[in-house]
Amino acid sequence: MHVTRPLAGLAAGLFMLPAAAMAQTSGPTGVWLTQKGDAQVRVAPCGGALCGTIVWLRDPIDPETGRPVADKHNPDPARRASPMLGTQIMFGMRPSGADRWSGHFYNGEDGKTYEGNLVLLGPQSVKVEGCLIGICMGETWQRVGNATASAKPRRKS
Repeated sequence: MHVTRPLAGLAAGLFMLPAAAMAQTSGPTGVWLTQKGDAQVRVAPCGGALCGTIVWLRDPIDPETGRPVADKHNPDPARRASPMLGTQIMFGMRPSGADRWSGHFYNGEDGKTYEGNLVLLGPQSVKVEGCLIGICMGETWQRVGNATASAKPRRKS
């Protein structure tokens, strides 16, 4: 948006305040873009906790097979052909402090599940941390503005 008048900028800023406040009060629920920009994860209530499901992949088709990217590292051989799109990768996230939830993450890159944390950094960003033996490493995800449009996989041209 290009603003040329100071009053127009002020009006636009005031218009955006309720939206920013609403995003903050919604907590970590919504759709988030991973730090690498290769996936979007929808965080939503499930069973009294929060869960996260992959709703978009930058590259939804495996170039080796020509089929949807599969959960090929899943420890359950019966699930290795399941598509990653729609896979729940965050589960059992329960409040563990101010703007912080703790639970588990499934890592499709190695097929393992890790304890982890979800930390709301602000209305537009969260930090996700996977932990092993008490050592946590994380990345920052950004909120996606239009969840409906962004949840649709893009076709490669």
